[in-house]
Amino acid sequence: MSTLNLNQRVPQELGGLLRHWREVRGVSQLDLSLDAGISQRQISFIESGRSAPGRQTLLNIAQSLGVPLRERNVLLLSAGYAPMYSEAGWNAEEMSVVTDAARRVLQQNEPFPAIVMDRYWNVLMTNRAAPDFFNCFVDMAARAGPRNILHLIFDPRGLRPHMANWEAVARSLVQRVQRESVGHVVDLQTQQLLDALLSYPGVRPEWRSQGMAGSASTLPMVPMGFINNGAVLNYFSLITTVGTPLTVAAQELRIECMFPADAETEAQHVALLDAARK
Repeated sequence: MSTLNLNQRVPQELGGLLRHWREVRGVSQLDLSLDAGISQRQISFIESGRSAPGRQTLLNIAQSLGVPLRERNVLLLSAGYAPMYSEAGWNAEEMSVVTDAARRVLQQNEPFPAIVMDRYWNVLMTNRAAPDFFNCFVDMAARAGPRNILHLIFDPRGLRPHMANWEAVARSLVQRVQRESVGHVVDLQTQQLLDALLSYPGVRPEWRSQGMAGSASTLPMVPMGFINNGAVLNYFSLITTVGTPLTVAAQELRIECMFPADAETEAQHVALLDAARK
């Protein structure tokens, strides 16, 4: 499956948009017709502009192509229909059920760091442990908001000097930004984020290549080592997303929870936070 780059010129007519998504997903008209339950002839007519799909037909096609909710609204508008998926902010009232659940996840991860991020890795919420832990290495109050976890890791004035395996983590994160883009959509802001990361000293352009030798990107979790008083504290992180999102913001939220990778790190972590909070 290829990755859509929205820096490319994308047609705004419905037929062109559908054809573009189908080509990006590597799906033929026949394959799409079988998956969406629509005749190949009808799909051909829609893409050529000879036929206008019903609203549900269009949604079925979008579902089969795995079009993200934000871009499904674009498809609906291009066909003359009202958007279906709310684009209200993550902290809107209608998102309260999701954000309340996210806060509970954050709290349950204490005393280990947990954060909620948007699609561009900007930090939206944290538990108490996250800033307490990062402040052991970096003065977080001195960093301008919105705080971005990737810049915090890549910046030589951030966590980078305190990470034992920074290069492996950074290389994996560059690839994750591309791989985990919502719906595999590398939009303009994601591309700008990637460009910014690649501009940091010591970051090599070839890190964007999937499956390169020595890459940890294929692992189910990426180990991270933080150096404290000459000792290395080893962690791994797990990411949670909303399984059946009904709003754009819900689809784009991700919760990242850190855990100690061994008993020694767990004991050192607890001692580190206790000392930091005194």
